[in-house]
Amino acid sequence: MGPGGSGRDVRGDGGEARGDGLGRVPAGVTWGLLAAWAVHDAEELATMARWMREARPWLAERYPRVPWERLEVSQRHASVAIALMGGVVAGAAAVGARTGGRSRAFQAVLAGFGAHGVMHLAQAAAVRGYTPGSVTAPLVVLPFTAWAWRRLRAAGVPVRGGASTWAGLAALPLVLGGVHALAHVLTRPRRPATPLARP
Repeated sequence: MGPGGSGRDVRGDGGEARGDGLGRVPAGVTWGLLAAWAVHDAEELATMARWMREARPWLAERYPRVPWERLEVSQRHASVAIALMGGVVAGAAAVGARTGGRSRAFQAVLAGFGAHGVMHLAQAAAVRGYTPGSVTAPLVVLPFTAWAWRRLRAAGVPVRGGASTWAGLAALPLVLGGVHALAHVLTRPRRPATPLARP
């Protein structure tokens, strides 16, 4: 429960949750996080594997210290990783909807989503060209994040700005790393079973 809140989830007409008694948080803020993520990651799903495969030679030449051979991912890996991340975002959106946007987890994921958009712009600037996700980052991710924060504040929801931002920034590499590590485990080729030796 945030400061100044009653701790109750109050719903008005249309299924919108009240943030702090001052206004209503539209479902577009909470479930909109999942929708914005889906649009953004659809771009990544469509481009990530092929872009890494085609860009690896010149990336290795420009940044030789980076182990690009370990970072290249298959289409199957990208699909599994994005599905796993979708579960994380869906959970945060559901908690956000239930708590009217008060949830620390929801606000941290919202902050991390915005930071992820900034990271995409930095990647595109570093390579001086397109990178997967760099189109929807400025068109969807950043505008949605800014709008969602404004709507939360307008509804009187206690926004833990600094705490949420730092939590999102700290969790982002851990969550992304964990998602890709699990995707690697789930998609790695299975070794054929060794036939039993006949006596």
